[in-house]
Amino acid sequence: MLIWIIFAAMTAAAVFALLWPLGRGDANAFAEVTDAKSLYRSQLAEIDRDFGRGLIGGTEADAARAEAGRRLLRAADGEAVPTGDSEPALRRRRAASAIALSCVPLFALLLYGAQGSPERPDQPLSARLKSDPSQDFALAVSRIEAHLAANPGDARGWAVVAPVYLRQGRYDEAARAFAAALEHGGANAELLAGLGEARALAAGGVVTAEARQPLTEAVKLDGGNARARFFLAIAKEQDGDSAGAIVDLRALLADAPADATWVGTVRLRLEGLEAAPSTGASIAALPPGEQQLAIRGMVDGLAERLKMGGGTFAEWTRLIRSQVVLGDKPAAREAIIAARQRFADDGAALGQLDALAGELGLREPAP
Repeated sequence: MLIWIIFAAMTAAAVFALLWPLGRGDANAFAEVTDAKSLYRSQLAEIDRDFGRGLIGGTEADAARAEAGRRLLRAADGEAVPTGDSEPALRRRRAASAIALSCVPLFALLLYGAQGSPERPDQPLSARLKSDPSQDFALAVSRIEAHLAANPGDARGWAVVAPVYLRQGRYDEAARAFAAALEHGGANAELLAGLGEARALAAGGVVTAEARQPLTEAVKLDGGNARARFFLAIAKEQDGDSAGAIVDLRALLADAPADATWVGTVRLRLEGLEAAPSTGASIAALPPGEQQLAIRGMVDGLAERLKMGGGTFAEWTRLIRSQVVLGDKPAAREAIIAARQRFADDGAALGQLDALAGELGLREPAP
């Protein structure tokens, strides 16, 4: 209702601006005639002065007076007393007023009906972002950020912007947005899973302890949350439990809806794990004592390979975790030192190594 009141006021102002000049009379409409009479009277007075000074003779003075008098009479005969508008002028003013009063509002309504959307209902921002892929996301995100800067307790706003950050690869900002949405809006399985994913991606794909905590909580709230289950399976893989990761991924595929878009990603990960199952199967077939030796041999081989070839951050974290599982904390501490040297230029990796050392109890005691 308020918008229509504003439109009506704007239309009234436009009509008033058009009618205002039409309602004012012109006081100087007959100024030309008045100026002519004054001019001729001045000429008569000038003739009398010239005659008195002897500049002109009596005959010339009489002729000049007669000519000025005739002009004065003609000007007086042509003067009209301005008692009001003539009928044609009044009709023109009334027509102009009627056009302004009717056509201006009508034109405004027709233009708004053609170009505006008076019947379109309001849509939440999240719905507009989904339904209009061509929308300028940079502008939309900047507006949300400005809104959140003024209203930091808006849980829905944080929940809307967090997935956008995630899709744009702004993982640290996505993690902060998910955390803010949870802080102001309460526990939610999807937000917890998003927080775990954002933290894992911010760590270069490593599911750290900081990432596992919200993922585990998400599964407790919703055992069918696919995102949380997927990243927890990756965590098992990174810990060296490939068999457990395979079991979890197979179960995730079995529970997947027919139209799930993430099935391809899960299947690709599962195929990668199943591509070389012989090592795990052969170790499982060994007696318990020999299993421990075989596992240690695999871990030692991974350690040698990483020392020689550098390796990825995920491989270094898997080595450190495996050494702790085997009870060899001194070797795990040495691996952390080597990993810090390997990733000395990567601040995020160094932070994750510090967090891993704290999680596994590998920090050196203060002197």
